Amino acid sequence: MKNRDYKNFAPGAIFHIYNRGNNKEKIFFDEQDYKAFLFRLGLCLGFTEGELNKEKFIAIPYSRIRITEANKNNFKLLAFCLMPNHFHFLIKQDGDVPISKLISKLCTSYAMYINKKHKRVGHLFQDQFKAVLIENNPQLMWISAYIHMNAVKDKIVKHPSEYKWSSYNDFVGKRNLLIVNKEFLIGTFGDVNNFIEQTLNFSVKGHP
Repeated sequence: MKNRDYKNFAPGAIFHIYNRGNNKEKIFFDEQDYKAFLFRLGLCLGFTEGELNKEKFIAIPYSRIRITEANKNNFKLLAFCLMPNHFHFLIKQDGDVPISKLISKLCTSYAMYINKKHKRVGHLFQDQFKAVLIENNPQLMWISAYIHMNAVKDKIVKHPSEYKWSSYNDFVGKRNLLIVNKEFLIGTFGDVNNFIEQTLNFSVKGHP
């Protein structure tokens, strides 16, 4: 996999973004941490605190998060999975603001939250995040399946619908988080049924 390359962060580009905890340690310690991360991600994507607090799944009422206002036209979050010690995103850059700026803002804010909450110091994340440019539809579909089957692959659950910290349930109609843009991937797969079939048939050996 290629490491991040700022030259590739351009309008229209889609990236698989991922990072893990320093020394492979946890970055999410309880349910509130997962919510805090997704709430901050929503702010970085341009949603307001009011909009995000209407989402019971990630609402953090009375929060004081200092993230500068973003434009909703800059990015689309196509898929995500938050695991205990790492995260995966599929993000499409629509504007001139590079994806690197979104990820830096998100991770800095979240690391400050975790250090304060858990009375810890030092780096939360391992080095710099990784970014792999998506170059074709087969690669996009494989990475989508990889992200949504991550918890199954790691034997946390037996079916992706059982894991609530990924966007799988948003695609299959069990949830409808406003931060997830479902239309792009569904259009790539053709329909929801093919999305489900290709996801459940995921194989690491099937990388395009």
